[in-house]
Amino acid sequence: MTLARALLDFVTRPVDLVIRRWNWKAAFSSSIVRAAIFFFANLTAGWRAALGAMAAEYCFRAVTSGFYGAMTQHFSLVEPEWQAAAGAMVLLPIVSHSMEFVLHWLRHTPHLRTSIISSMSFTVISTLFNFYAMRRGTLLVGKDSPSLLSDLRRMPRIIAGFLAVVPLWAWRSVRSLAA
Repeated sequence: MTLARALLDFVTRPVDLVIRRWNWKAAFSSSIVRAAIFFFANLTAGWRAALGAMAAEYCFRAVTSGFYGAMTQHFSLVEPEWQAAAGAMVLLPIVSHSMEFVLHWLRHTPHLRTSIISSMSFTVISTLFNFYAMRRGTLLVGKDSPSLLSDLRRMPRIIAGFLAVVPLWAWRSVRSLAA
């Protein structure tokens, strides 16, 4: 599938692609990690402020990250892979962090800038990681998808492969230039 087709699918079939395929694995993991990010980013404003920011982020991500996971899963079907990754890296953060900013601005999260920058930094890594894992059959939901336990068993190999992507790409580039 092309990137243009995937984007058109989101416009023409949003219920099927984003709601029916809501990715509970993404919602589960993202809500926990992002709640911790907001807790620690706001801890210097006091434990009540930190807990409030953490609770708001947890609830927000418990719902919305499943939609972003579904979108990432759909992007994982796009060829070439670099276009799919670019599409996911542009669309998801714009939608996600726009809503996140509004939520925390309305609730007067004390360290909003630090919180959002930390969350955006995590998004860059987590979106690419989830995309990488999904292209390799992990963290998927839906018919015939592996269990969370199966995904967790494969995680060390997935993490190692993800961490090796850039060094391997650089090595291949250097070798092709030398040849």
